[in-house]
Amino acid sequence: MKDATVLVARILLAFMFIIAGWGKLGAGYAGTQQYMASMGVSGALLPLVIFAELGGGLGVLFGALTRLAAAGLAAFCILSAIFFHTNFADQTQSIMFMKNFAIAGGMLVLAVHGAGAWSLDAWWQARRS
Repeated sequence: MKDATVLVARILLAFMFIIAGWGKLGAGYAGTQQYMASMGVSGALLPLVIFAELGGGLGVLFGALTRLAAAGLAAFCILSAIFFHTNFADQTQSIMFMKNFAIAGGMLVLAVHGAGAWSLDAWWQARRS
């Protein structure tokens, strides 16, 4: 049951990053750059954001380099909260801030405990043994 639960947790944590990263590749690219610039963050960083969301999300989903991917996404969530969601007078922004910190907490747990037995990390480890 533990391994199935960790797999489900990885899927749930990864899903939003994969969808968000994918959405920025097409029609959402220019709008995201503009939003970033309006918040004082260079739109030139958008390819790095997409890489973090897609690469980190896929790493967590498949359990590949999970500890690194999860730690990176935790940092990404905290930075996103600080740069984009600090207008606490706006209830939506307050909720987004707390959501980012909650997701960062989940990612930190994953970074510490790893991806579990049903992951590419476990498969690679078994092959090395």
